[in-house]
Amino acid sequence: MASHIRLAEKEDADAIASVFTRSRSLLSFLPKLHSSEEDQNFIEHVVMKENTVLVSIENGRLCGFIAFGNEWIEHLYIDPNHTGQGIGADLLRAATAETRTFKLWTFQRNEGARRLYERHGFKIESMTDGSENEEKEPDILYVWSGATTA
Repeated sequence: MASHIRLAEKEDADAIASVFTRSRSLLSFLPKLHSSEEDQNFIEHVVMKENTVLVSIENGRLCGFIAFGNEWIEHLYIDPNHTGQGIGADLLRAATAETRTFKLWTFQRNEGARRLYERHGFKIESMTDGSENEEKEPDILYVWSGATTA
């Protein structure tokens, strides 16, 4: 089923925060550092104010989002009930449509995200032990330089 991608609106903050919280809760290797209310505040007052945010809508329901700006993809999360349907790929294509370079971090153990990024031309620039991120989880810096996304 096809989804529609559009620019996020202020009214989308609750649904975006829900996707963010629910998606992260499935990453069993991550510690739960923040409450749902803190996630909501972070999405509304940081993510949506400091980034361009695109959302994927299917049958009137928000099923994923991507937040990006200044050559960085900060967040890409898909509702757990909608993974594996190409929504992440659609959001990546929309974000990269008019940009020459993007960087992003993901966790080394987030195999689904890694497959998605690598399939769309992102290359590993470096790997860390996680000592610099809030979760203390080993991560990977990916770079995309205008390669055609799949």
